[in-house]
Amino acid sequence: MTAYPALFYRDAAAAIDFLERAFGFQTVLRVTGPDGAVGHAELRSGDALVMVGGEQPDRGWVSPAGRDGVTALVYLVCDDVDAHCARARAAGAEITMEPRYTDYGSRDYLALDPEGNTWSVGTYRPGTSPPGV
Repeated sequence: MTAYPALFYRDAAAAIDFLERAFGFQTVLRVTGPDGAVGHAELRSGDALVMVGGEQPDRGWVSPAGRDGVTALVYLVCDDVDAHCARARAAGAEITMEPRYTDYGSRDYLALDPEGNTWSVGTYRPGTSPPGV
């Protein structure tokens, strides 16, 4: 089984631009509707792939913008967390947790994209035993 997160945005085109600038994603597929709005897009960075689309409230697919709390987050593995954080900050990401070492040896930081999706970036690779555990 393979998992691909799907994120919904009020302004999917602006979100795609942000994700490319802040986190280094590249758009590999972009499908627009007759009105020019992004209906579905796929963005890749290394082995990571996320799907992005515009809100579809009739299906219950909405942006977290305007909602309280974190409903989900996307975790990205990165070898140079500090450089990644600097890039994200320069692109306008709100850094909600500065880079730090965890008690299991990973270096992590947290950021919010412009519509409130939480992104966690760290050196720990899921599916492996973290150092010290």
